[in-house]
Amino acid sequence: MNFINRLKENLQRPLPGKEAQYEMARNFRSRSEISAPPNARTAGVLMLFYPKNQEWHLAFIRRKAHEKDPHSAQISFPGGKYEREDGSVMQTALREAMEETGIAPDQVEMLGPLTSLYIPVSNFEVHPFVGFATTRPEFVLQEDEVDDIIEIPVSFLLDPGSVQTTNLRVRDYLLKNVHCFKYEDHIIWGATAMMLNELVTVARR
Repeated sequence: MNFINRLKENLQRPLPGKEAQYEMARNFRSRSEISAPPNARTAGVLMLFYPKNQEWHLAFIRRKAHEKDPHSAQISFPGGKYEREDGSVMQTALREAMEETGIAPDQVEMLGPLTSLYIPVSNFEVHPFVGFATTRPEFVLQEDEVDDIIEIPVSFLLDPGSVQTTNLRVRDYLLKNVHCFKYEDHIIWGATAMMLNELVTVARR
């Protein structure tokens, strides 16, 4: 629990915020695109740590490939759109995580929020929430939305070598020298990498 206790303490301090997010977006987004416009929709995502093989891991999902989904087949945190019935964006993150991955909300202890991030392509302002579970969840995938669960050890994320640059083809565009987290054959880039970089920056304090 040393890592979790330290992370909880670090989350109480001023967050590194958009500067940490922007480190992963220099070659494909301008600074002006990070702030949300008044008409942005609201979403919440869950950054869940849990033990596996005697080490803390962080859960990601690979989204199903959908022709009309701007985030098709990408790696992301579980989460989704705020509904009025949720009552709070934190509850949105928990509800969506349960729907997409089977993570039971009563098994999650929240540690705190990170800085929200605007995603222009879908016009969402995403609010990330950090939590942990004392045991590995029994993952149950929402088959029409989620292809796979990707479990990444904390030791990898905290290693500076986890951040690399690569060229990515996104629909009809070639993005060059994109900063990303690369784990085995998984590439985490874009909004997920931006939020993850803030989380990693907090965890390294």
